[in-house]
Amino acid sequence: MAATVRRQRPRRLACWALMAVLLADLLALSDTLAVMSVDLGSESMKVAIVKPGVPMEIVLNKESRRKTPVTVTLKENERFFGDSAASMAIKNPKATLRYFQHLLGKQENNPHVALYRARFPEHELGFDPQRQTVYFQISPQLQFSPEEVLSMLLNYSRSLAEDFAEQPIKDAVITVPAFFNQAERRAVLQAARMAGLKVLQLINDNTATALSYGVFRRKDINSTAQNIMFYDMGAGSTVCTIVTYQTVKTKDAGMQPQLQIRGVGFDRTLGGLEMELRLREHLAGIFNEQRKGQRAKDVRENPRAMAKLLREANRLKTILSANADHMAQIEGLMDDVDFKTKVTRAEFEELCADLFERVPGPVQQALQSAEMKLDEIEQVILVGGATRVPKVQEVLLKAVGKEELGKNINADEAAAMGAVYQAAALSKAFKVKPFVVRDAAIYPILVEFTREVEEEPGVRSLKHNKRVLFCRMGPYPQRKVITFNRYNHDFNFHINYGDLGFLGPEDLRVFGSQNLTTVKLKGVGESFKKYPDYESKGIKAHFNLDESGVLSLDRVESVFETLVEDSPEEESTLTKLGNTISSLFGGGTTQDTKENGTDTVQEEEEGPAEGSKAEPGEQAEPREEAEAPTDDTSPPPPPEPKGDAASEGEKAAEKDKGEKPEAQKPVVCRALVTRFDF
Repeated sequence: MAATVRRQRPRRLACWALMAVLLADLLALSDTLAVMSVDLGSESMKVAIVKPGVPMEIVLNKESRRKTPVTVTLKENERFFGDSAASMAIKNPKATLRYFQHLLGKQENNPHVALYRARFPEHELGFDPQRQTVYFQISPQLQFSPEEVLSMLLNYSRSLAEDFAEQPIKDAVITVPAFFNQAERRAVLQAARMAGLKVLQLINDNTATALSYGVFRRKDINSTAQNIMFYDMGAGSTVCTIVTYQTVKTKDAGMQPQLQIRGVGFDRTLGGLEMELRLREHLAGIFNEQRKGQRAKDVRENPRAMAKLLREANRLKTILSANADHMAQIEGLMDDVDFKTKVTRAEFEELCADLFERVPGPVQQALQSAEMKLDEIEQVILVGGATRVPKVQEVLLKAVGKEELGKNINADEAAAMGAVYQAAALSKAFKVKPFVVRDAAIYPILVEFTREVEEEPGVRSLKHNKRVLFCRMGPYPQRKVITFNRYNHDFNFHINYGDLGFLGPEDLRVFGSQNLTTVKLKGVGESFKKYPDYESKGIKAHFNLDESGVLSLDRVESVFETLVEDSPEEESTLTKLGNTISSLFGGGTTQDTKENGTDTVQEEEEGPAEGSKAEPGEQAEPREEAEAPTDDTSPPPPPEPKGDAASEGEKAAEKDKGEKPEAQKPVVCRALVTRFDF
């Protein structure tokens, strides 16, 4: 009996080991069940989660509030976030950082850096010569870049989501303003990477809002196009978006609702913050006037007093949206002196008169980019906290010529809810009803290169070429391939932004450099020397504008092709056996598959998505791999037969051309690919 027990003990150990592995897999799976979204506003953020049993819920912070101030206080040994940091803004304004997203991806000479210094003079901004950007100098020992501050805040938002979900969370969708360029988007991704978050997608906040609106009105969307305008005025900026809703036929799920971004207009500095700063300046002037003749210092030189005034201006702006006047009062504003004054809505509107004149600007930009007229817009919906200001609504209503403005959406939480729906759709742990999203790139991107041409015999000159890679308001995600046909040596090409004439002079200065990168290719000449007897099919650069709107150059390669005569070979026993098993399970080779059978490398690099193989000899022509987002991409080609490629090609050729002389051998096209370092 003892011997029997000893023989079974290893089996029990193996069973326990197997159970431990399975349990570990289940625990790992549970870690990925919950996903989150972070709606990063200039003034506050909203966090939402999706987990089993809790679909699309806004996360409550430690103070049980649904939104959290985007504020960070940094001390030598302490860090405060959210409401705790906002309360520290009065006591320690220099160490309390707010509105730092305006500095993301900005070089020191950017006008927004100068504007930030003027708005918040208590912060000392240093210069990083290596990155050509600025950082916050809290103390001689504490220096933080805007990306590092944002990463701290994102890490805090994840802790709030994990406490609410009661499980770890790694996957997130983060909203960004639609006008963010490549540098700003990469800065947000870098911050998320430092926070340990896996970003499923950077979604434009206007797109997230439109998605939230469409998801909750799925039944109202039909094959007839509906054009909706969303006017979003937040604390830091204003974005106007025209969205078209209609049902479309998808290849996998049949008829499904779709939203398409048709037009976008924006004003980077028009928002509630600028109104509050105007009010703060007004209150500071009144306080100085009240103390005139007492040899008192200017209140503007006291950071704590100015922080108190800004908080009061925020409260005053909110109250004046519902009241004709209100009494502003602060105890112990400066030198233990109390401050009290009455401010009317008329005074507030007079202070911000030039701001209200800018309200229609984004509407006109959106209409121009969409090439639409106001008559085609069915409804204008308000989004963002600053749209609650009565004068904003009055000016906007007059600009759009509608009877009323739509207020049937949660102006604060719509973007967070749309982003978390997208997070659930992108996560493998959830299955949601399909909703096709076709976002649009605001800034065009092109490729520029220079080459020598011989216009006359013996006379050579340089010709500068530009090829549009991604056009303005073109859909993404999208892949493009550019083919260079006239190079047989190492060369460079530049990736730049395209025509930005729709931006004003000030916006162009804020935008920064229009050069994205310069690509230097090495090994081109060597590849031509390596295959002198092969026909060049050009040097192909593969670009990808992904779901986050971030551009990447996947690879650059040189493709050579030749015609090789192959004699048919007899199938091996293993090949025959493999084909027999494949046919038994319905995977047999069809006629279409035989006719489309090509060399594996050639199929990958020269597939039908790249277009015709007959390349133009004069120009580098961009070719699309996907004209629409990934939801609409065509299905992959059928797998190649496992048999010999030459014999299959012979069978297909015989069926196409009829009988051939026995002595004639089939011709098979072979391609070689050389990838370059850049």
